[in-house]
Amino acid sequence: MIPAMNHRPLLLGASLILLILLSSLTLRADEPDGSRPLFNGKDLTGWTVVGNAVWRVEDGVIVGTQDGDASRSGLLDTVDQFQDFEITLDFFLDEHGKYNSGVYLRNDPRARGQTGYQVNIGRGAVGEFCGGVYKDGWRAKGDEKDTVRKPLAWNTLHIRAQGPHIEVELNGQKIVDYTDPKPTEQLLRKGVISLQTYGAEGHAGFVKFRNIKIRELPAKGDGK
Repeated sequence: MIPAMNHRPLLLGASLILLILLSSLTLRADEPDGSRPLFNGKDLTGWTVVGNAVWRVEDGVIVGTQDGDASRSGLLDTVDQFQDFEITLDFFLDEHGKYNSGVYLRNDPRARGQTGYQVNIGRGAVGEFCGGVYKDGWRAKGDEKDTVRKPLAWNTLHIRAQGPHIEVELNGQKIVDYTDPKPTEQLLRKGVISLQTYGAEGHAGFVKFRNIKIRELPAKGDGK
């Protein structure tokens, strides 16, 4: 007689694997609008530090600083790469001179500077136009008069990048609708999203981010 097999260990093992898979799906589950979080609210999982700035998570918020040294600028890159997408985030900016931050779109992974488009985060009053699109000069100045951004408060930035077309909303108000007339291949290909912190006038400064989520869009290429 062949002895009966004990299937209990196999069932327990299968159940454990199923629970792990379900947990993974839950962490990456899309929201009703198809977006997913890029920041888990706990640590920098899914992100890579580039440069000399200091990035940390405090009270569920990403904080970027130069830790007292204005020369220690740097980026925080997503591990994943994106081509066409909508990204929404909240930011809180230090209110000092030309200190500024920004969101790099389709940047080269681990590049120490800007290779894609930048949506700037700064003070329009000193020429660092919040929500403005920058690449080798200002393509659009966004909140040029600094009337939409709220100083020393949380602001919501929504960016839509599809091919050469970039739209920016700041606190629910559209401030940029720009189409690049002559985009290079590099500006349109898939890349990382980078958060920037950049000191000025000997001031290290800080920027904070929270509620970062992204929704990928069908690739539009050069828009032709």
